[in-house]
Amino acid sequence: MLLIVITMVLPVGWLFYLSFLSDTGAFTTEHYVRMWEQPSYFRTFRTTFEVSIMTTAICLVIGYPLAYFLSELPKRAANLCMIAVLLPLWTSLLVRTYAWLVLLQRKGLINNWAIELGLWTEPIALVHNMLGTLIGTVHVMLPFLILPLYSSMRAIDRNYLRAAANLGASPMKTFWSVFFPLAMPGMATGALIVFILCLGFYITPAVLGGGKVIMVSSRIANDIEIFFNWGAASALGVVLLVMTALLIWIFMKLLKISNPVDRAVAA
Repeated sequence: MLLIVITMVLPVGWLFYLSFLSDTGAFTTEHYVRMWEQPSYFRTFRTTFEVSIMTTAICLVIGYPLAYFLSELPKRAANLCMIAVLLPLWTSLLVRTYAWLVLLQRKGLINNWAIELGLWTEPIALVHNMLGTLIGTVHVMLPFLILPLYSSMRAIDRNYLRAAANLGASPMKTFWSVFFPLAMPGMATGALIVFILCLGFYITPAVLGGGKVIMVSSRIANDIEIFFNWGAASALGVVLLVMTALLIWIFMKLLKISNPVDRAVAA
């Protein structure tokens, strides 16, 4: 309990405290009022949530079939494939981000290959925009979605699927009525992890976005490093923390993942 207080409650409490301090140390709500009045703050939060939502959605589209494929492999083969999934995590995030910068630049490998293959005739902008940012964030976040999803799929008792087939359900009906609900906890967990981590992304959007994709983390860094405004930075952190907690609560309520077996049987 003491460890939780020291590592979580005190830092969050200090963040709240700083958010109500002016430059002179007096109590003020100026930082929150400024966020409400200035459109630039709204654009920053909108960009942050756009990147987080799109990254989560793309990771689900790519990660779900991959996790399903891995869950159907023999245990030894699946473990070998999981090494490939986890391999990016063994490399520094900064190194991976700059590697994408080299690959995606106008004279980079991807543009050169695409021109040689006739996919397009001249180099196109793949970095310093939303596209480059999403490529980088998806690459970083994909393992965090696959891991819990694969674990959830692997734990599903295949007898449920065979029972549904014996009762006359088609393969598609079996998947959507039995397998998909049972895998929902892993999918929800992975999506939440990806979404939360994306909200605080700093290095990847800063490098691949080229200053054109401004997220909350970049705004906080600017307030501290350039303007030395700890109050404004703390207020941004508080608002992001509250919004994240609220969205997670709504997400869990909507999914209702507490008893997936009963839902699968009822279907």
